[in-house]
Amino acid sequence: MKSRIYTAGVLIAIVTSLFCQQTGRQKGSTNWPSFRGPNASGIADGYATPVQWNLPEGENIRWKTEIPGLAHSSPVIWGDRLYITTAVSSNANQEMKVGLYGDIAPVEDESVHAFRVYCLNRNSGKIIWERTAHEGVPKVKRHPKSTHANSTPATDGEHVVAFFGSEGLYCYDREGTLLWKKDFGVLDAAFFIVPSAQWGFGSSPVIYNNSVIVQCDVMEGSFLGAFDLESGDEIWRVSRDDVPTWGTPTVYSGNGSAQVIVNGWRHAGGYDAATGEEIWRLSGGGDIPVPTPVVAGGLIFLNSAHGMMSPIYAIRPDARGDISLGEKDTANAAIVWSIRRGGAYMQTPLIYNGYLYNLRGNGYLSCFEANTGRPVYQEKVGDRSSFSASGVAADGKLYFPGEQGDIFVVKEGPDFELLANNPMGDICMATPAISEGVLYFRTQHYVAAVGK
Repeated sequence: MKSRIYTAGVLIAIVTSLFCQQTGRQKGSTNWPSFRGPNASGIADGYATPVQWNLPEGENIRWKTEIPGLAHSSPVIWGDRLYITTAVSSNANQEMKVGLYGDIAPVEDESVHAFRVYCLNRNSGKIIWERTAHEGVPKVKRHPKSTHANSTPATDGEHVVAFFGSEGLYCYDREGTLLWKKDFGVLDAAFFIVPSAQWGFGSSPVIYNNSVIVQCDVMEGSFLGAFDLESGDEIWRVSRDDVPTWGTPTVYSGNGSAQVIVNGWRHAGGYDAATGEEIWRLSGGGDIPVPTPVVAGGLIFLNSAHGMMSPIYAIRPDARGDISLGEKDTANAAIVWSIRRGGAYMQTPLIYNGYLYNLRGNGYLSCFEANTGRPVYQEKVGDRSSFSASGVAADGKLYFPGEQGDIFVVKEGPDFELLANNPMGDICMATPAISEGVLYFRTQHYVAAVGK
């Protein structure tokens, strides 16, 4: 019997291997180490992923685990472990206002918060450990649509780095032992035109080459820095002359060097990953930059929207110096193509199989040829939905979480096709993670694993 089972297993493996070779499918990585996965791509191909599910009714739901508090941080995954952060208030009536509106006043809340890190078993959802990194009244206020735990943690399998903005940067080992922490003081990410409109910190850490890289664009003392992963010691730190931003840095490596790419208004750009030295800079865009830079197909894509401009830029990675465009220009030696209006305010774009998908907060999804910028289509996703979380992609499908808890599944490619609208029954402001064909969603009250 054992030999028959073994033989059957070998045959299945051979058939699967041949199928993957013939179709070009490759088994994807199990790991989703930081915001939007490897290099912020948002892509995890190689496994079949679900089209339809229903969280309230349990359809295609592997597990769901309740997580207390308010947080928009995304799950990160390494091996069989999933990590998530939250901020738990002593005030049980926490305000969370979603939808499209223009209020800029922050939430007035002087309650004590516990800033926590959770480790879950990826396969079962069971909580393995939880740690309280800090406890106290938050040092800055938050937007009604924001939380005090917006930053997604990062992991390399041996370390877990959690960033709570003004409440500090913390590094744990995989068993939950605190290795080091850093206090950067008050990191006030406010609307620079109305400084009283404190909205909460949002940039997430990334791990690269045994260092932790953080972007802290705030009202005073903005900087980009790299810190030793083992000790927390500063490797380098450079000042940034910019208004508050909420994007996460992306590391691009190629041609024997690596650069840290950051979004910004006065100063988007690239920095040498080893020294922090500026390589190139770009000014002009939305004056409240949130989307994270994405590298795909040999280009760097920057996206922003607010104020006078809402551009998308496609930039060559060998850019040097000031590459800012003239008032009427859409391209130059460093910028392959751009559009002045049409970028997203909150969402990081998806670049998948040659197309760039840009979803705006009102649900309009624009598709472009990624290498040329040629418009392909613009369609409405969700008649009454608003969007803040960024989309992810796998198995030929695009997944876009709506704030009200509907997850829209769109077929990839030049012809728009809405495949499904799946209810989560809960507010969904966090970008999902994907591992081995399973989607992991963070809603207001739960982390849930979606897959057959």
